[in-house]
Amino acid sequence: MSMHTDNIRLAIVDDHKMLLGALTEWIRSAADDISMVAAVATWPELLTHPEFPVDVVLLDLDLKDNIPVVLKISTLKTTGVKTVLMSTYSDPKFVREALAAGAHGYLVKSEDASMIVQAIRAAYRGQMFVSDELDVALNNEPNEAPKLSAQERRVMALYAAGEPVKSVAYELSISEETAKSYLKRIREKYRSSGFDVGTKVALRKRAILDGIIIE
Repeated sequence: MSMHTDNIRLAIVDDHKMLLGALTEWIRSAADDISMVAAVATWPELLTHPEFPVDVVLLDLDLKDNIPVVLKISTLKTTGVKTVLMSTYSDPKFVREALAAGAHGYLVKSEDASMIVQAIRAAYRGQMFVSDELDVALNNEPNEAPKLSAQERRVMALYAAGEPVKSVAYELSISEETAKSYLKRIREKYRSSGFDVGTKVALRKRAILDGIIIE
């Protein structure tokens, strides 16, 4: 392997001690252009580490600390640190959110270790990196509006136009409970397509975008 002149200072945050050890060893032996300067189990430990800020952080997405990953990414971004996320799962919605928030890479933990090195190098150079497996998932799943039934579209149209649930129910001759369960199902369908329409405002925006109500 050729000697690289630049030395990428890397930190890993993962609460899985065994994985942390294995990754550290592996990266040390596989890449002479990457030096592991910090391997910690929690987010606060990273921020208070004497080597911080580093060049690239390999960040476990599944840390159980209730700090939103979007916040972590933006914190790292403001300190000039590039983020590569690792996770045990590869939900395209999470990947999109993370990349939109400014992460440079996203890896599944089952990934071949050489991929991890590639992702770290790409991030260091300011390039995006997603593994092949994820790339396929991202591209095969365009963020399209979910398929709604005719009745769901009617409920959404009336509600998004500003009608309270009571009037929606009245106009469609259904019970208020039924109208509510339609709304719940509409929100779930959108959520699984990667859109959050939790608020009435968000729902209205989507209804306009998807041509369910015409402005």
